[in-house]
Amino acid sequence: MRITKSTPELPAVERGKSIEVIVDGRKVQAFEGELVSTVLQAEGITVFGRKHQTGRPSSVYCGMGVCYECLVTINGAPNLRACQTYVADQMTIETAGQVKP
Repeated sequence: MRITKSTPELPAVERGKSIEVIVDGRKVQAFEGELVSTVLQAEGITVFGRKHQTGRPSSVYCGMGVCYECLVTINGAPNLRACQTYVADQMTIETAGQVKP
């Protein structure tokens, strides 16, 4: 869910240009200047990856690039931090959320 209008409590949000990214094979709207983690969370995706040894889910934890819990595959490059990577038009993002342990 994205904020698209202002309210008395929340001033207007300035957005970057509307772009399209591909998340797990599905086209998704995003805005320039947004982080990959923001786009995934706005789409309701809560599991970004799986622990290698246990298969347990992982997602954004610290939000500042320290914990490495939000690793995703971007344009074929694995293990990139979603919380530290800005989206780009036609970027391909793959999560492991749908994979069973």
